[in-house]
Amino acid sequence: MPPRDRLLAALVAVLWGVNFVAIHFSLEQYPPFFLVGLRFLLLAIPTVLFVKRPGVKFRWLLGYGVGFGILQFAFLYAGMSAGMPPGLASLVLQASAPFTVVLAAVWLRERLTIVQGVGIAVAVAGLGVIAAERAGVSALLPVILTLCGALGWAFGNICSRQAKPESPLRLTMWMSVIPPIPMIGLSLLIEGPDRIGESLATSFTPEALPAVLGLAYTVLIGTVVGSGIWVTLMKRNPSSRVAPFSMLVPVAGFTSAWLILGETPTPFDLLGGAIVILGVLIATLTRRPRPAAAAPAPEVEAHRPLLPDPK
Repeated sequence: MPPRDRLLAALVAVLWGVNFVAIHFSLEQYPPFFLVGLRFLLLAIPTVLFVKRPGVKFRWLLGYGVGFGILQFAFLYAGMSAGMPPGLASLVLQASAPFTVVLAAVWLRERLTIVQGVGIAVAVAGLGVIAAERAGVSALLPVILTLCGALGWAFGNICSRQAKPESPLRLTMWMSVIPPIPMIGLSLLIEGPDRIGESLATSFTPEALPAVLGLAYTVLIGTVVGSGIWVTLMKRNPSSRVAPFSMLVPVAGFTSAWLILGETPTPFDLLGGAIVILGVLIATLTRRPRPAAAAPAPEVEAHRPLLPDPK
C-alpha cells in the first residue's frame, strides 16, 4: 500500500471520527429520528437526479438501506440523544466488525475460524467492561442503543456483500434513497410534528449554526468525501490493508470530543475501548494467501473473511 494511500486512509479515519462530534451538535437542534431522515434526504435528492442506479437486485439494495441507513443511524442517534458521549459512541459502534463476522457465519455459512472466535470473545469482553462501568452510572441504555446500531450496520454489511456491486460508491449513494420516508414517518409518529416544525423554524438562528454546520459536515465530508476516498482505496488496494485503518476512528473520535467538547473518558472506558479494538483487530485478521500452486486465487478470495463496509 503506497504511503499516499496510507495517509488518505488515516485522513478518512479522522474525518469519520470528527463526524461523531458533528452528529452531537446536530442532535442539539433536531430530534434524532428526523435528523436521520433529513441527513439521507439531502443525499437522496442529488443521487436520484445525477447518479446512475447500481445494477444490483433490489432486495439487497433495500436490505443495505434498512441495515446501514435506518437501523444503524436510528439506534446510534437515539443513543447519542439519550446521553451516549460522541467519543464512546465512535468506539462502541466498532462492534459492527465482530457482529458482521458472526452474521456471515450464520447467514452465509462462512466458516468462523478459531482466531475470529477469539477476536469476537475479546471484543465482547471489552464491551462488557464498558457496560459494567456505564451501568454503575445509570447510563447503560445509550450503550445498548449504540450496540443495536452496530448490529444494524453488520446487517447492512451482509446485504452489501450479497449485492456484489460493480460500483460500491453508487450502491452507497443509492442506499440513501431508502431511509428518508420511513424515518420521517417514524419521526412524525414518535417525535411529533410540533417538535419537527420547531427545529426547522429555528434552523436559521445563530444558536442553530453549529447544528446546521454539523449536518453539512455529516452529509458532505463524512459521507460523500469520506466514503468516496475509502471506496477508492478499497478498489486499488487489498481490503486487508485498508480495513484496519477504520480502527483509528475511535482514536479520532475520542480526541476530537476531548478537544472540541471537553469530553474526558473514564479509565474503564479507555480500558474497555482498548480491549474492543484489540478484539476487532483479531476478528478481522486475514491470513496470508499460500502460493498459487497450493491455493488457487479464486478459492482464496472465496474464503477471505468478511470485513465491514466503510462508514
